[in-house]
Amino acid sequence: MFKKYIYFLALAIIFTSCIQQNEKQITAKNDYDHLLRNEKNESLTFAENEREFWKTKYTDAPNQLSYLSKLAQAHTLLFEYNGSIEDLKKSEELLLKANVNTQYKKVGFLHALSKNYSTQHRFKEALELLEKARHIGEKKQTTYKMLFDVYLELGNNSNAEKYLKKIKNNSDFDYLIRLSKWLDHKGNLTAAIRTMERASQKAEIINDKSLLLWSYSNLGDFYGHAGNIKASYRQYLKALTINPDYTYALRGIAWIVFSHEKNPAEALRIIDAIALKKLTPDLLLFKADILAYQNKNSNSSLQQYIELVANKSYGDMYNSYNAMLYAEDTNTIEKAYVIARQEVLNRATPQSYDLLAWTYHKKGNSKEALRIVEQYIQGKTFEPSILYHMAEIYKANNLGKLAMSLKKELLECTFELGPLESKKIYKL
Repeated sequence: MFKKYIYFLALAIIFTSCIQQNEKQITAKNDYDHLLRNEKNESLTFAENEREFWKTKYTDAPNQLSYLSKLAQAHTLLFEYNGSIEDLKKSEELLLKANVNTQYKKVGFLHALSKNYSTQHRFKEALELLEKARHIGEKKQTTYKMLFDVYLELGNNSNAEKYLKKIKNNSDFDYLIRLSKWLDHKGNLTAAIRTMERASQKAEIINDKSLLLWSYSNLGDFYGHAGNIKASYRQYLKALTINPDYTYALRGIAWIVFSHEKNPAEALRIIDAIALKKLTPDLLLFKADILAYQNKNSNSSLQQYIELVANKSYGDMYNSYNAMLYAEDTNTIEKAYVIARQEVLNRATPQSYDLLAWTYHKKGNSKEALRIVEQYIQGKTFEPSILYHMAEIYKANNLGKLAMSLKKELLECTFELGPLESKKIYKL
């Protein structure tokens, strides 16, 4: 009788384990494997053809500024699909030329250059151009939308909200995606998701591929933040049906495989396939995290990252990544501090102040880190990585109750934080 009991107990344990494994397993290789093996990149080929076409047109008629603008757009498109910073800088060069030739009085050119600067994280310069466009007065709604974007990036919430009210239109896709971003910024993820779902429905009615791609991938991110991993995965797959070369969605799937399914080998396979099409610095950091989780040497990926961002063309684009990386090594902690200070000057957001507080903490000055947290961060952001930093800083200042209250919240964010960061949460 005892043996029979043990037998059925063992069966129950195995059955429960299988259920848990099935719940963990969300992705299926058959859904995306063909995309990893596809060496053709039709989107990149299209962008290259666009560049050559408009380059020829502009060479033949250098007085046609519309050709110059189209050539700049082609280089921006190339940057989106190959990740080459040189294409983004070439687009800037062409747009600067267009603005100089029109004495900064053509709103379309001002908008284009402002968007380019925003991509480079040069938000103050982007704002200057948008102010010029606002004074000219043409295409006001587009200017207001872009002003909302830039003010939010700069941490000026009051002005961001002001321009959000100016563009209010519940039937407009552009308004809905910005409202969704605002709601998420304010910590109302549920409302942000509902709003993004409405935006996605608008895109489906319009049947605009670029809008569908944007809304599906952002919904994938939002669902992941909310812990609805299955829905997140479905959205990324929907995005890939529209554009099989959309590496952002593939990267989202790689994160699900790594963070939720705890399958680092498969995640690494996806990342390596993405890198063949579009190698960006942050992708190398992702790879380094996967290798570290496997207890393998990640120095090669980290060194490759450092060499890549050493290119001055990147400017301040990877400041936050650099500060976090350098803060982990006593030999480079001062570099992290300098970068963090620069980021606060660039844009005084809770995210920037978090970098500064974290570098102070890692330097051993946790009291100053706490002052920054209390003055500039506490209650102003809901990002799990920042909440973790706050918890560590509270703990270092003998504020155990505050640290533990954040720990409870962070334990619900393990998917977003990832396996490596999650280990640290348990040790709080």
